[in-house]
Amino acid sequence: MALDQTTHDLPCGRSLEDVWDRLDAVTDHDLTCPHCSTARGSLLALREATRELAAEETEPSRDLTERIMSAVRADVRRHRGMVPLSAPEPGTLEVSEQAVAAVLRFAADEMDGVRARRCRVTTAGLDADGRTRIEAELTIAIAYRDDLADVLTRLRDRVGAACSSGIGVRLVRLDLTVDDFYDR
Repeated sequence: MALDQTTHDLPCGRSLEDVWDRLDAVTDHDLTCPHCSTARGSLLALREATRELAAEETEPSRDLTERIMSAVRADVRRHRGMVPLSAPEPGTLEVSEQAVAAVLRFAADEMDGVRARRCRVTTAGLDADGRTRIEAELTIAIAYRDDLADVLTRLRDRVGAACSSGIGVRLVRLDLTVDDFYDR
């Protein structure tokens, strides 16, 4: 693989790379040539801006952190199973347990004061109508409040509805674990 050796020549015949290399060792030409002095000024400004950006201590945005954590939680583990969905012909439509878990985590995350952490889904057979039954374990963090029982009841309803209407499976068991509380 060859490196690109393209130079960027200024009208005076010197290259921009030469001006960059001599930013701290200025010659008379660099100071008197309008092309080199203009390029030098721009390169000095670029170097200073780069130093400021490198020295800046910033925290990642909450949105970025949440997207990263969502991707981490959705890490595909190939050893997990598939969940059959209702289809015109049995066995023709399946979705991974990870995808079902992602839908359940999303349903929980969208609820005010709830942050989904981990979710594990397992298939529990078929009901009398031929619809797949699933069981889930969902770990959450919740905003501190007095009405915890009400929040958990609404969360169960929300996750059950996401299973039924969003995926087409029946949630037969949902184990909720609150492993942290946080202030809003």
